[in-house]
Amino acid sequence: MTSTAPHPPSTPSRVPNGPGPLGRLGTWVLDHRRLVAAVWALLIVGLGIFAPRVEHDLSGAGWQADGSDSVAARDLAVEHFGGNASSAIQVVVRSSDGPVTEGEGAEVIAEVTALLEEDPRIATIVPPQPGATLSQDGDTGVVLAGASADTNEMVRAATDLKEELATLSTDTVEVTPTGSSLLWSDFNDANLEAMLKSELMSWPVTLAILVLAFGALVAAGLPLILTLAGLVASAGSLVLINQLVPVSIWAMNFTMMFALALGIDYALFLVVRYRAARAAHPGPEGVRWAVAQTMDTAGKAVLLSGLTVLISLSAVMLVPSPSFRSMAGGIMLSVVFVLGATLTLLPLVLGWLDDRINTFALPWSRSGASWSAGDRRRERRQTGVLARRGREGGPLGPSSGRNAASALGWRRAAGEARSTETLHRSPKFAAWGERLWARPWTWGLASLLVLLALAAPILGLKTAMPSIKVLPEDASARVGYDVVQAELGEGAPGAIGVVVDSDQAAATLKVLADDPGLAGVLPGMEAQDGSGLEMFTAVPTVDPSDPELAETVDRLRADLPSSALVGGAAVENLDLKTQLDESTPIVVAVVLALGFLLLLVALQAPLISLLGTLVSLLSTAAAFGVARLVFQEGYGADLLGFESQGFLDAWAPVFFFAMIFAIAMDYTVFLLASAKEHYERSGDPHEAMVGSLAHSGRVIFAAGAVMVAVFFTFSLSGPIPPKEMGIVLGVAVLLDAFLVRLVLLPVLLRLTGDAAWWSPAWLKRVLPTISFAHD
Repeated sequence: MTSTAPHPPSTPSRVPNGPGPLGRLGTWVLDHRRLVAAVWALLIVGLGIFAPRVEHDLSGAGWQADGSDSVAARDLAVEHFGGNASSAIQVVVRSSDGPVTEGEGAEVIAEVTALLEEDPRIATIVPPQPGATLSQDGDTGVVLAGASADTNEMVRAATDLKEELATLSTDTVEVTPTGSSLLWSDFNDANLEAMLKSELMSWPVTLAILVLAFGALVAAGLPLILTLAGLVASAGSLVLINQLVPVSIWAMNFTMMFALALGIDYALFLVVRYRAARAAHPGPEGVRWAVAQTMDTAGKAVLLSGLTVLISLSAVMLVPSPSFRSMAGGIMLSVVFVLGATLTLLPLVLGWLDDRINTFALPWSRSGASWSAGDRRRERRQTGVLARRGREGGPLGPSSGRNAASALGWRRAAGEARSTETLHRSPKFAAWGERLWARPWTWGLASLLVLLALAAPILGLKTAMPSIKVLPEDASARVGYDVVQAELGEGAPGAIGVVVDSDQAAATLKVLADDPGLAGVLPGMEAQDGSGLEMFTAVPTVDPSDPELAETVDRLRADLPSSALVGGAAVENLDLKTQLDESTPIVVAVVLALGFLLLLVALQAPLISLLGTLVSLLSTAAAFGVARLVFQEGYGADLLGFESQGFLDAWAPVFFFAMIFAIAMDYTVFLLASAKEHYERSGDPHEAMVGSLAHSGRVIFAAGAVMVAVFFTFSLSGPIPPKEMGIVLGVAVLLDAFLVRLVLLPVLLRLTGDAAWWSPAWLKRVLPTISFAHD
């Protein structure tokens, strides 16, 4: 049996009497239930009116690095060159019966042109050109529909036009729209379908887990109702915000997932605490006390958890890309609504339901644990600890008149109701805590080795922007892409556009013609508006997703004249990846620093706040190690139904890190808030560690199971990015909840003992007083 070095006995903290700020909020909600219910009803109905428009109104683009040369080149192409930019729509027309510019092929091209001319979002339309957009055998041509609107509107145009264009096909002529705008349109459609399918799959699984966790159908349904309220309000808000600034459709996708996961987490924590508090204080007068007790303990942990999530996601705003900022903003908005519903609507519902929360209880369900022999031994041990410390001169608690047992907050007397502490305590997780306390090094090293082994592959992780493989094989953009590549050259789908001042056009043409990474260069196009600009289009020798293209672009930017701007869809992807690579270390540092500071304020303990922050990196690294094996190396690709790209999408590290850290800190706050509550009551590191597992372990286990189920359902359908999200987040939660928070972090509490909760006097004076124990 392992033991720590002897340490001076600690003194229990002064436990506040009466409700704190959140407890008073809970009782205020009960006193003003009609007002609170009316406000939430107006909020849900008012915003819910706009929610059905979320799929149509939100933006499908925004995947760009603001301020980059490629975005500047695209804007100049739209303004001065008839929309011949990366956002232009390309319509591939292919004939199986002779040249596409003759006979039925020519008729179809004319119909395509007429259809495009009717749309005001289309600028100049260029028919297939020999040597450029017409294949050598003449059977395939590309009609270029210039962009007359921004990228978001061009994705909508692609969505509106693609089916009509496809219907122009005949028995001998095939019409297939493609290009960057079509790619995002097809991708968003496939992604939305996959997300909705995954949501439908996850809800029954989630309900089943909640029923097992709560043991009663009504109690299990509360988290889902709370989540639905937050989700509807979030969706409607995103539609309204989109009227002011473009919001990516991905914001709604992530919002759906996060609102479900966090809403269940928060409601689970409060409902479990309320049921125990209510069982300990039966009778009509116990409702207000139970709500106040729940809000002052579990509610405070939920509030701090929500703030941690918001802080983590706010760091993503540092990435100068509209899609990233709107996705982070959308998730943050859902967290605000879910948090608001948890702290105001849920107390109202709990007070209204009261004992009916246990309606339709399952046979094995028990409202609370019995006062067992183990509980008696634990009470005697803690009473003895306090009595001994009292004899040594230490205070016994908040008032000198309290005995040792009341100093711990345990008011058990003959004939009285069992205490909240006992009812809220899980015997199984208490036993697990004792097991960890007895063998901390064994369990700690075992969990550490597992995490390090899974994290090891991260050293060879490669990232790149999504390739055409993210689309289903029958998607229009992918079919057209493959035809263009087969007929016009390997690099034709990733054509590079160079905009330059006319007086440097000759030098630009020479550089482009001499570069070994380019298969050909089209004659320059002079702007007709007197702007003094000229644009060249060059075709690379490699596929747009080939790493060699990045070398070609870097070389061109170094050799081209000073006024030259290099752009194109593939170059925009490269610029965004560069921006993500530069932003990731900054985002990681900001997230870690802010997460540590918030834990420090909440726990008032530097050591455990630091350890709680750092161990989150282990589960994150392990999740990305697994992601490399699955998505880069292709292990399990056939089982999950995708084609490996040979890399992980470049946006995954920065965005998923913020999401993983937010979720990890969610569990950290739940565990350490409970540990601090027990330490405040007892001053005993043993009770702090074992008690925190006994009281929060079941909630963390159930919440982790729900999140894993939710995330893993996203890996079962749709294109690669949702699968990446499901695997990375699912593995991260699995490891973080079950290895880090239920094994490694409790072991660290065991090994650090009283030092975990020590704080210098000057820091206590600086930090606000926050207590998690309330009588």
